[in-house]
Amino acid sequence: MKIIEAQLSIIKMPLRSPFSTSLSKVTEREAIIIEISDEEGRVGLGEAVPFSTPWYTEETVKTAYHMLKDILLPIIFQQPIQHPREVSKSFEAIRGNHMAKSGIETAIWDLYAKQQRKPLWELVGGVRDRVPAGVVVGTQDPKEAIENIAMYLQEGYKRVKVKIKPGNDYHLLNEIRKHYPTLDLMVDANSAYSLNDVKVLQALDEFQLLMIEQPLGIDDIVEHSILQEKIKTPICLDESIVSLHDAKSAIHLKSCGVINIKIGRVGGLWNAIQMHDLCIANNIKVWCGGMIEFGISKAHNIALATKSGFTIPGDISSSSRYWEEDIISPEIIVRNGEIKAPTGFGIGYEVNKSRLEKVTLYKEIFS
Repeated sequence: MKIIEAQLSIIKMPLRSPFSTSLSKVTEREAIIIEISDEEGRVGLGEAVPFSTPWYTEETVKTAYHMLKDILLPIIFQQPIQHPREVSKSFEAIRGNHMAKSGIETAIWDLYAKQQRKPLWELVGGVRDRVPAGVVVGTQDPKEAIENIAMYLQEGYKRVKVKIKPGNDYHLLNEIRKHYPTLDLMVDANSAYSLNDVKVLQALDEFQLLMIEQPLGIDDIVEHSILQEKIKTPICLDESIVSLHDAKSAIHLKSCGVINIKIGRVGGLWNAIQMHDLCIANNIKVWCGGMIEFGISKAHNIALATKSGFTIPGDISSSSRYWEEDIISPEIIVRNGEIKAPTGFGIGYEVNKSRLEKVTLYKEIFS
């Protein structure tokens, strides 16, 4: 694969409504769009998905841009690549910075699929042409959450995730269950609890949740193992699983029953595929997480979620869930609770150039 040019664009858009977690409240979103070109004029699209401040991981848009411009792109220009699987290995000497690495790696996957004239989801071993869609309720007000859930169910979403934190957990879920007793419901704690809260978390077992996501420390595996022995609800690990080694450790310690796989968090699509395969071999359920991202990243998530292990609806919602207008064409649409995998080559979506230009804060071209 001969890469002759790369363009980095920092973009920014307001969310249609605020998104709240125990760690932060997001009202607008920045990201880095990566476009890489080959000698034939084909363009591969990727998206680096850190936030503007380091509340989710230590990466930010500014640090990722530095890594892309000064470290990672020079490696890609200097080292010939035959297959996208090689990208992760070429970055092995660079510690961390998974979201910056993923942005380039996914762009190369898209370009490679276009060169092979195949949809990306087929190229990565997808087994279904539709993926079930889940949605996150980004408010912790019970009344507003119930109203949002009603709207999302009308739109066909098959699974709902709500954010919880100490002092806003049991009551919130109790109110939701009064209205929706059989809803496929899960919760995300974003590391808001400790082992001192075991009784609080045990009380949530009565709501028959699909899972509780990352209740303890963001880098913890051991204490989650202790907690999983004490609660019936399956624990899902998110932030603490950033590598294949982390996943192996969690499985060995029986720290969870589910792992959330986010392409950006684990450093790219190839790492995500390997993590999927490891989990399925060890009877650990997986689902595809989201990062309040734009359409390019969502498109890569769709490709990943067509693989056999992704039976739990992922955080892959319609473009209109977050944006008045996305940066891709056509926009992603959930119909009857599912998203159809595109038939076009690569990710199957094109950049809406006029929209991208309108929301771009800064861009550079490298060759």
